[in-house]
Amino acid sequence: MTAHQQSRAGDRATNRAGVRTRGRVRGRAGRGAARADRRTRLVLAAVAGLAGAVALAGCGEAEGFVGGKPRSPEETIRVVPHNGAHGVRADGRLEVRVPEGRLERVEVSRTGGAGRQAVAGRISPDGMVWRPARGRLQLGARYTVDAVALDGAGHRSARRTTFTTSAPVHRFTGHFSPQGDATVGTGLIFSMIFNRPVADRAAVERAVKVGARPPVEIAAHWFGHRRLDFRPRERWRPGTRITVDLRLRGVKAAPGAYGTQRRTVHYRVARDQVSVIDAARHTMTVRQDGRVVAVLPVTAGDDENPTYNGTMVILERHSMTRMDGDTVGFGAEYDIPDVPHAMRLTRSGTFLHGNYWAPPEVFGGLNTSHGCVGLKDIKGGGPHTPAGWFFGRSIVGDTVVVTRSPERTVAPDNGLGGWNMPWGPWRAGSALH
Repeated sequence: MTAHQQSRAGDRATNRAGVRTRGRVRGRAGRGAARADRRTRLVLAAVAGLAGAVALAGCGEAEGFVGGKPRSPEETIRVVPHNGAHGVRADGRLEVRVPEGRLERVEVSRTGGAGRQAVAGRISPDGMVWRPARGRLQLGARYTVDAVALDGAGHRSARRTTFTTSAPVHRFTGHFSPQGDATVGTGLIFSMIFNRPVADRAAVERAVKVGARPPVEIAAHWFGHRRLDFRPRERWRPGTRITVDLRLRGVKAAPGAYGTQRRTVHYRVARDQVSVIDAARHTMTVRQDGRVVAVLPVTAGDDENPTYNGTMVILERHSMTRMDGDTVGFGAEYDIPDVPHAMRLTRSGTFLHGNYWAPPEVFGGLNTSHGCVGLKDIKGGGPHTPAGWFFGRSIVGDTVVVTRSPERTVAPDNGLGGWNMPWGPWRAGSALH
């Protein structure tokens, strides 16, 4: 090999090693060296780029990427129950959680019998968990969860899920009267009669809140396992606003029986009207706000069927109704299809009503009924008769007191007879004491 050839070989070896030659090389040999130099630079750039890609991939995985891609919303935000779940139990868990990072916003809504409502809850101080304020879910409802979170690398994800709760095996409801937004008398006792026996009376009682403005002490009393009544110590003051908050939806009243009601009911208490019937004198004295406005002649129950003594409350009013003795144990003794101005006082069948079939001298002179109290009236009911006058001035919740009858005092659970029970025993009937 000549010296010139050795020089060229050395130049090529040096170029392959990646060292740029000094000076300009002329001719074909110079052009080949330049091409080799460019190839070397490209290879080095490719190696450097690959190393950078590897480093980027490693960094990205630590910052919330898997295989070069951001984590899915399902991985970033975990929701229990799972999306699309059906038949979730009332005591099932509702939770939104992130394995790393933090929750920015969680909004949960419920759609059911009461329409669409927001579900209250809060995010934990560390930002990783959201839970509802109330532990139990409502049955027969659809829940929607909207959550936004940042993962450990600060990447934002949003997720929406839905699930539905199971319908109650046995629906549990309470019936009451009158319905909401009614004007009532000062003797009203709020009474609920349930369609099923209540095993957990404390849970049901906690779910029914009765309040008043101006405020007074109000106590609950259970009559057996199906009836729950609320009243104050004394009759309501005129002008009082009564609010009944029913939160029975989802409440477990007995094995397999869950409540369905969620509503708020309002009543306004009107003037104070108390009518006192003296069965021995055959009169009824009507007082409004303590002032006597009328003394009306009546006929009460006869010796064989005397009228109950004690305090009763008007439960219902009917301008006309049928009274059939067979429905209350008197067989075919009477069946009057058009009794006018009828006001029910007890569930057992005691009414204060108009009477057009008895002779005029009976009213104020004799007790001739099967236990009801009759006021003089005409067939079809007249507005200016004693019965028509009283009917027009009476409302549900007005108080009627019967005195000097040979019969016993009406039972506290017969109609709204709870005013005949002293306050101490009444309060003792609560399941929360």
